[in-house]
Amino acid sequence: MKARDKVPPTAADSFHKRYLYKLTTNFVGLLIGLVSQTIIPRSLGPGAYGDFNYLTGFFGQLITFLELNTSTGYFTMLSKNPKDSGLVRFYMSFGVLVCLSVFFIVGASHITSLHKYIWPGEQIGFIYLAAVYGLFTWTTQIFGQMTDAYGLTVAAEKSKMFQRVFGLCILLLLFMSGRLNLTGFFLYNYALFIFLLAAFIFIMQRSDFPLFKKTELTAEQIRHYVRTSYAYSHPLFVIGLTGMLASILDIWLLQVFSGSVEQGFFGLSNQIGAMCFLFTGAMTPLLMREFSIVHAENDTGRMKVLFERYIPLMVSIAAFFSCFVSVNAEKVIYIFGGRQYSAAFWAVAVMAFFPIHQTYGQLVASAYFAMGKTALYRNIGVIISAAGVPVSFFLIASPKYFGVGAGAMGLAIKMVAINIISVNILLFYISKPIGISFTSYLRHQALCIGFMIVTASVTALIVNHIMKDRIVIGFLISGVIYTFAACVFVFYVPFAAGLKKDDIQKILKMLRR
Repeated sequence: MKARDKVPPTAADSFHKRYLYKLTTNFVGLLIGLVSQTIIPRSLGPGAYGDFNYLTGFFGQLITFLELNTSTGYFTMLSKNPKDSGLVRFYMSFGVLVCLSVFFIVGASHITSLHKYIWPGEQIGFIYLAAVYGLFTWTTQIFGQMTDAYGLTVAAEKSKMFQRVFGLCILLLLFMSGRLNLTGFFLYNYALFIFLLAAFIFIMQRSDFPLFKKTELTAEQIRHYVRTSYAYSHPLFVIGLTGMLASILDIWLLQVFSGSVEQGFFGLSNQIGAMCFLFTGAMTPLLMREFSIVHAENDTGRMKVLFERYIPLMVSIAAFFSCFVSVNAEKVIYIFGGRQYSAAFWAVAVMAFFPIHQTYGQLVASAYFAMGKTALYRNIGVIISAAGVPVSFFLIASPKYFGVGAGAMGLAIKMVAINIISVNILLFYISKPIGISFTSYLRHQALCIGFMIVTASVTALIVNHIMKDRIVIGFLISGVIYTFAACVFVFYVPFAAGLKKDDIQKILKMLRR
């Protein structure tokens, strides 16, 4: 029996099982992340932590531009035709070109001393380390997408789970031995990347999807893949360029006007927001794969069902975590960063809302990509990115340059506001082709986020009055009460969580069993 035949017989069963494993891995990742985030920012301090986030963020954006969003097209094409070994060989060759381009850019900037202006205040050694980190991150994401495209999500998620547990053990050893500095942290991440890459390769090789199969590409095949990749990705070139420039400009302005410490505050707020995104982020590659399959079958009705079934639910889960973190930002900062990050309060409180529409954005974008509407996606993205540049400058630049000088808080405000606007514009234009109600999704956002904020605020006021200086215990008690209130509300108003009454009844029956 071939590996492809080992996939469960129904798409629904396969989808649910794969999401369950991704969700379990992300839950384990959340628990490990909670521990890690109490160690890393404290050990590195705001300055070094800011340097790490600035440099890795810079190269993350640069690599995203250099690969021209072809990774999304590659995943979509591979999902439709998993046995196309020629496509794999072609994209691996392209990946080598991306790696060489990154090192050429860093090397040229080093030789010409431009690195002093591109990465102000950063040591050249850390710049090279961050470049390698960015390439490792991108490569690991590509291989992870391949396991999803092949239907090997379960085995891949088990490997991720083991890697995270193993990584936590190493991190604790580094912390207790006093060796957790910036250099050691980069090397620590390299080891984890190498382990996970080796696991992905082993899983694919064992499942009859060999990564290094000896496939000779003919000139005609190369032209075909180039044409296909170009047709899919060339509308995204402009948005890739503007998005990269806008994102790099954001963190560059923060580095120039506010320095590494504010960069560290923003990095902490970003990491805390990323933890809120863990649960919903598991859905994105799986839903994109399903969208690609049903669109290839021209099944618009099935796409509508998938959209209505999963996107409001995922957004509700993100809102549940985000609103609680925002209201309890002071406690969250104390737990994860300590007193040295107390000035990051407003950055964390604002940035906590980012995962809500980040969830919307990624899931809605998956529908655009699957339906081939990359030109429309590009046009919307370019306009929004361009409009965000002057907003960033005004919020981050010092008063001397007619700015507000809001530092990390200013960048957080800009990112959340622009994200809300862009996602709802994308949702508006995709609603008609799919056949969904845009106003219904707006009502869902307002109801869900509004209730979560009010509930979290009331809970925090009551618990803070009773517990006073017991920060950690008060945070946990607030979480329990907040969760109970949210569950009661969803029971009576299922729409707030993107559910129906039938779904609630099914959940209750499952709990009774």
